[in-house]
Amino acid sequence: MYYSSGNYEAFARPLKPAGVEHKSAYIVGSGLAALTAACYLVRDGQMKGEHVHILEKEPIPGGACDGYKYENVGYVMRGGREMDNHFEVMWDLFRSIPSIETEGVSVLDEYYWLNKKDPNYSLCRATVNRGEDAHTDGKFDISDKGAMEIMNLFFTPNEKLQDKRITDVFDDEVLSSNFWLYWRTMFAFENWHSALEMKLYIQRFIHHIGGLPDFKALRFTKYNQYESMILPMVKYLESFGVQFHYGVKVVNVKFDCSGNKKQATSIEIIREGKNDSIDLTENDLVFITNGGCVENSTIGDQNSPAVFNTEIKAGGGWDMWRKIAAQDPSFGHPDKFCHDPEQSNWMSATVTTLDQRIIPYIKNICKRDPFSGKVVTGGIVTAKDSSWLLSWTINRQPQFRQQSKDQCLVWVYGLFSDKPGDYIKKPMRDCTGKEICMEWLYHIGVPENEIEDMAAKSANTVPCMMPYITAFFMPRAYGDRPDVVPNGAVNFAFLGQFAETARDTIFTTEYSMRTGMEAVYTLLGIDRGVPEVWGSVYDLRNLLNATVQLRDGKKAIDMDLGFKEKIVLKKVLKKIKGTDIERLLKEYNII
Repeated sequence: MYYSSGNYEAFARPLKPAGVEHKSAYIVGSGLAALTAACYLVRDGQMKGEHVHILEKEPIPGGACDGYKYENVGYVMRGGREMDNHFEVMWDLFRSIPSIETEGVSVLDEYYWLNKKDPNYSLCRATVNRGEDAHTDGKFDISDKGAMEIMNLFFTPNEKLQDKRITDVFDDEVLSSNFWLYWRTMFAFENWHSALEMKLYIQRFIHHIGGLPDFKALRFTKYNQYESMILPMVKYLESFGVQFHYGVKVVNVKFDCSGNKKQATSIEIIREGKNDSIDLTENDLVFITNGGCVENSTIGDQNSPAVFNTEIKAGGGWDMWRKIAAQDPSFGHPDKFCHDPEQSNWMSATVTTLDQRIIPYIKNICKRDPFSGKVVTGGIVTAKDSSWLLSWTINRQPQFRQQSKDQCLVWVYGLFSDKPGDYIKKPMRDCTGKEICMEWLYHIGVPENEIEDMAAKSANTVPCMMPYITAFFMPRAYGDRPDVVPNGAVNFAFLGQFAETARDTIFTTEYSMRTGMEAVYTLLGIDRGVPEVWGSVYDLRNLLNATVQLRDGKKAIDMDLGFKEKIVLKKVLKKIKGTDIERLLKEYNII
């Protein structure tokens, strides 16, 4: 497997890999990474669909990319996905996945047309004082000292950031700024999370720094992620005859790690309540989704809280990974990520409006009509003074194809599930759907004497607790996640957010899909380049632009420099006068 860039290999079709007609594949899980692996097996690996088996413990596919209407409970979206125009693997695959809504076009086509016609941007990023605009005004509001702390992290070698926390590299100069408010609420970073992951994120999305305050850098699917992404992939795979096995729980994969190679020899499963196993040869490829950010997630309802369940049970993604990791050091260290759910949880809730009473308060903040079919909030709106650090967003409506036209779906989430609310004086994790809605209504400015009645009669709210949703952000070191294809592996690979690949950032659709593509290309020896992570971090223009944007448009020469630094700067400016370097620095407002 090798990386490529440009369009020479992007549009090429690889030759059929030698011996693929004699191979089979078993894929553990049916999340985005697993489905991507299956798609590349049949598209570029040209493996027969009936030779590809997807083993899923749940009755439906999708993993964390969900979106369902539960009978007698309501609509549920545990999370949402924000996409970037430089998700190279994602668009490489979705150009081949047919739309299930429009005949003759791909998922990429309809996504591209939608976001061109209706570009994303936010008109209110944060509120205070119960629905008043916080007037962040697109500013990062960070001091030069804080900007230097970010720059220092940017240039710190990864090896020096092993097991370090964000608070080890940032102080209040960063943590009290608008930059951190935007960052932590958009990406769900906590102060105690990994400094290494923070650095990787800054480098990965350096070309979007200017679009962070108003979300103009983001793109969204038309419907919820299950209907817009997962279902088209499933239909595509079914058209090739790929075998989906639901209700099959993989409890372990056994390996022979003797000698210079590592081989998966059997898959231990529970099917219809009975223990069973699948014996494997070198021609049987195994793709393992290890860990799981939505493991142990629970939903409540309008009148019941979502249970905070932290027990790691047999047959789940964490338990399976523990059993696998015990067999070889190269298979990672799952307990680095799942040892303390108090540091990796947050809660979400899906609010469905049932009449028009809440809508004026939404309009007052986002300045748009939620029923226009176009961009509404343009990303999350954060109640800056919320004890839960509550944020909420409304994507284009309807979010479900079958959703009533007079209903609006709101996704709400809080980073601090253990803190008492400002109106509901108890922790978010102990609240019913109705109570979470009441807290949200309080922060969007609904009069207090109307809040309870409105939450009870004008909305249905379904809470969701996710104990391990940010487990991948926990401080870590190299080796804690297994490589996608560990050294010496002959017939297996790891997939998803807890597999290690080069330069990309976890908690993105691209990361999951990249692991799927790399796994298939490596194990089948597909002779076509995997598109490398977009190289904005190596583009001087992006770096110059980000430097100015981070300082809210102020020129670099306006920094508070010491006497010696000013002398050096004066000499440098004299040296570059009349050159292309001077022209470049002026073009990007550095000087």
